[in-house]
Parts: sequence; C-alpha cells; structure tokens
Amino acid sequence: MSCNVLVVDDSPILRTAIKKVVKLAGVGEDNTFEAGNGQEALDILETVWVDLVLLDLNMPVMDGEQFAQELRKRPDLKDVAVVVVSTESNKARLERMRELGVIDTLHKPFEPEDLRKLISSVLGVKL
Repeated sequence: MSCNVLVVDDSPILRTAIKKVVKLAGVGEDNTFEAGNGQEALDILETVWVDLVLLDLNMPVMDGEQFAQELRKRPDLKDVAVVVVSTESNKARLERMRELGVIDTLHKPFEPEDLRKLISSVLGVKL
C-alpha cells in the first residue's frame, strides 16, 4: 500500500508497537514516520506529506489537542486524516478532538487487529 503514516506518541515503546502494526497493515517502513510530541510532528509535516496521523493526546511540549489545533490552522495540512490512539477517556476532550476533525479514537491498550481495521477504514483500502 502506498501511503505515509505518522505515529505521534511520547512513549518510544508504544511508537515501536504501533509502527509494527502499521507495517503488518501493509505500510512500508520507509512510509512510516514517528514523533515524540506534537511539535516534532509539525516539524516532520514541514518536509513530508502524510495520509494519516496516529496521535496520542497526553504528551509533553505540545499535546495532541494543541497539535490538532495547529494542524487545522494550516491550509496545506488541514485535511490530513487524524486518529487518536490514547488512554484518554475524558468525553469532553474527545468531543473537542472530533470538533477539530479527528476521524476516530482507538483506546489504549488495543488489539493489533483493531488498529489494522481502523487504518484500513480511514484510508479506504482493504488490508
């Protein structure tokens, strides 16, 4: 599958686990990028186009909500698909994320198959 995915999470262990599932979903390693916080993710998006951002909410420097706000302000990035992958259960916060255009939410911990199905659904491809 030819698409680029950006994994944004402050935990290196979780980024690695998510990247493995993304790879199993058919996205090549050369097409998978990672960032430890929202600011790093924005920096990556300055040079690389991505089709999907898998975004944690609770991170230092710039959290997921701040990242989504910044993303939607930028005309060239406002249409990038974003899925929250987080332990967050605050309904008001998750609703704010939907208002910012987040497509879906996957609660940690998750089953690899659930993430694979979500990627397939969001990108509109059969995996």
